[in-house]
Amino acid sequence: MKAKLYCDGASRGNPGEGGIGCVIFLNDDRVIKISEYLGKTTNNVAEYKALIRGLEEAQNAGVEEIEIFSDSELLVKQISGIYKVKNKNLIELYEKAKELLSKLKCYKIIHINRDNNSIADKLAKEASWKSQK
Repeated sequence: MKAKLYCDGASRGNPGEGGIGCVIFLNDDRVIKISEYLGKTTNNVAEYKALIRGLEEAQNAGVEEIEIFSDSELLVKQISGIYKVKNKNLIELYEKAKELLSKLKCYKIIHINRDNNSIADKLAKEASWKSQK
């Protein structure tokens, strides 16, 4: 099965209250939405956690091929191998993401503008406020 994953992480402050948002469009017309509160975290950690959570959910749904869309240029360039991961807080998350990606037949990761990632962005921001409710 093929899918498209839109993922985003949010942090109110850096670090601050964080959340993730993912939208997965499966080729059988199902849509999976994820909005989860993370607690205090940085924006970059939230971006990675969104990618990992989205990949886990996609694989649980039987996805073997995926196109990933993120508005985090850092995340996209690190996953693509253009940038090295130097931040010690991101290394373990990077390795987990790469492990999940290695289980797929193929994947593509694409940087998009925040405007084109509005649903995942909204879900991540909503999740970052969940501790206040």
